[in-house]
Amino acid sequence: MENKLLYFNDLYDYYGELLTDKQKQYFEDYYLNNLTLSEIAENNNISRNAIHKQLKEAENKLEYFEEKLNLLNRRKKIENIIKNLNEKIKREIEELI
Repeated sequence: MENKLLYFNDLYDYYGELLTDKQKQYFEDYYLNNLTLSEIAENNNISRNAIHKQLKEAENKLEYFEEKLNLLNRRKKIENIIKNLNEKIKREIEELI
């Protein structure tokens, strides 16, 4: 679960603004505020199943955006390249990023 949590948080950092307001709210409650599906459902007066459906849709959208735009993957590749550079060049690149 930890890897999934980090993965979707990273995707959300890049593509979260492309989700609907409700999807953003539910995503943030679940992934960032660590609320359960039941707690989110109770807070929003809708069913737990509806929350689950909205979260799955948001996850699918985030993965779709990454599949098409590849921003997270590119960042990870750049980070790996930076790791292998000397310290002076590394600091200069990190400052630019």
